[in-house]
Amino acid sequence: MRKNALRVQRRGLEALAFHLPLSSLFQIMPPQLTELIATLTAQLQTEPGVDLANILERNKEEPWRAAVYLMRAKVVLAIEKPSSPVAYVQPEELHADIDVLAQTLLDVGSKAIVEEQIVPLRRNLTAFGFHSALLDVRQNSAFHEKALDQLLRAAGLLDGGSFIDWSIEKKRELLDRELASPRPFLSPGISAGPEADTVLDCYRVLADHRAKFGNAGLGSLIISMTRCVEDMLVVFILAREAGLMTWSDEGLICPLPVVPLFETMGDLESGPGIVEAFLSHPVAKRSLLTQSKGGTPVFQMMVGYSDSNKDCGIVASQCALHRAQRELSTTIHRHGVRPIFFHGRGGTVGRGAGPTHWFMEALPHGSLSGGMRMTEQGETIAQKYAHIGSAVYNAELLMASATAATARHRCTESSAPPELEPLFDKLAADSRDAYRAFLHAPDFMKFYRQATPIDALENSRIGSRPARRTGQASLDDLRAIPWVFSWTQSRFYLPGWFGAGSALTKLKNEDPKSYAALAAAIPGSAFLRYVLTNIESSLVSANTDLMRAYADLVEETAVRDRFLNTILTEYEATRSIIDDLFQGTFEGRRPRLAYTLNIREEPLKVLHDQQIALLREWRSLVAAEKTEAADAMVTDLLISINAIASGLRTTG
Repeated sequence: MRKNALRVQRRGLEALAFHLPLSSLFQIMPPQLTELIATLTAQLQTEPGVDLANILERNKEEPWRAAVYLMRAKVVLAIEKPSSPVAYVQPEELHADIDVLAQTLLDVGSKAIVEEQIVPLRRNLTAFGFHSALLDVRQNSAFHEKALDQLLRAAGLLDGGSFIDWSIEKKRELLDRELASPRPFLSPGISAGPEADTVLDCYRVLADHRAKFGNAGLGSLIISMTRCVEDMLVVFILAREAGLMTWSDEGLICPLPVVPLFETMGDLESGPGIVEAFLSHPVAKRSLLTQSKGGTPVFQMMVGYSDSNKDCGIVASQCALHRAQRELSTTIHRHGVRPIFFHGRGGTVGRGAGPTHWFMEALPHGSLSGGMRMTEQGETIAQKYAHIGSAVYNAELLMASATAATARHRCTESSAPPELEPLFDKLAADSRDAYRAFLHAPDFMKFYRQATPIDALENSRIGSRPARRTGQASLDDLRAIPWVFSWTQSRFYLPGWFGAGSALTKLKNEDPKSYAALAAAIPGSAFLRYVLTNIESSLVSANTDLMRAYADLVEETAVRDRFLNTILTEYEATRSIIDDLFQGTFEGRRPRLAYTLNIREEPLKVLHDQQIALLREWRSLVAAEKTEAADAMVTDLLISINAIASGLRTTG
């Protein structure tokens, strides 16, 4: 990434040199330019590989161009020989030289060149520096625990048993004791175990980069499945072991942000307490103050839309995320720290997708205080940013909606009716119960694995990560990406709507007054409108005829009929109640989207029929243990999956 950024700056300097034909025969050289060229020449003379004479001789009557080519030579050294004392190390060094050059151009009246050539170059340098982008490091909390267990075992600090099995209190005691000391457990070069080596080798790369170039390009240390504050403190210990921590008079300091990722329903509910404990820890306090460089400390946390949805369904997930962000914001502000949420949104409703400006408008009041991060994944990147027109439009939409939401959060009071909170809680609980009852019903995995192409997806290498977290054959271990992808391919779109119909219908039947209040609140509640509209988008993308066709792949008739009937009943209930709440049909309210969905159905049906036939044949070969013939079909299956994903414009 650093080399690529330096190449970008090199090309920028080459373009600038091309547009600098000013001659010393017609302009008087400003003293600053003479001094700049002399300084750069003196530096480059100490580097034998630079063809200095050629640069100066070729541009002897064009000093501005000569100065730029001398800068370019230092950038090339940074690419090819980064250890050279002559090479640029920090972008500020190049920026300073460009500023001097710009001033000399202004001195001779070449303001147009500065505005047309140097201003864009400065912006490029400010945006990308010498690092292109910040790169986060992300690992699962269970993996970190295994790594620390191996370190403790190798250091002789475990009296039998395992650190993983210790009580929270015992873990905390050890972590606090160790974080009071700068010494590592092991000498460099000693292997503690596979997980420990994996984490430490990664952190040592970060420490080495930081020693050479500073923090440029280094992002956060993100902990997937953060369950308790001890999961965050373990990262401090591992960073200390790799030499990534620094020592001050007050104690250890971590130069990189440690970021929790709250993914499941339980983690989101525990999040405020975890953050409260972390921000009260002395190492965290020192680290945040150091990272802020004298400004207001910033604490970043990531909220996961995918796993919370997989865990408890769309309604409960959205309500849990909304509540968690509001409570996390309050907790962080109480410590005098500014919150930054990293929204881990995927490309489908089941993984947090939805129109960007609607999403921004629906954020809980106070959660956006001037900074945020958000993922754009998979096909969403190509759809939004592959062409300059759509890229500019989507970037401007993102910035404008974030700016408007930030202003609203800073300058206005919350307009969310407090009486809706109990309603949201009830809907979340009822939808979660319906969703989990479906997932935990006997033989669910049998139906799921046969009615969707999940087995084909597990044999592919499409995603950025393996289909399963640890390789266990359980629903909990399955990642959210293949979970949503498989339901999308088979046109159930189940993660985007299941459970909502049961909860809303129950509310309507048991408490008509509250149901009427909910319906009346829709026009004034951005959050409620956003959730219900996204559920509706998933419903209209589903196709009941194709659901039945994929369900026919289930071998046991009783299992197939039981689960399919449950799905179709919930589907009809959800469509009916959504139409009732919005007072009209989807086709009447959103005709353009309805037309778009309708015209693609006939060609998509051909692709789905082909996929169903391929799955049936492939599975029969696998069952007959005809491995070679089955393996030969995987390519056709992947082509089918990609074709349907392209037609639906979504994977998950």
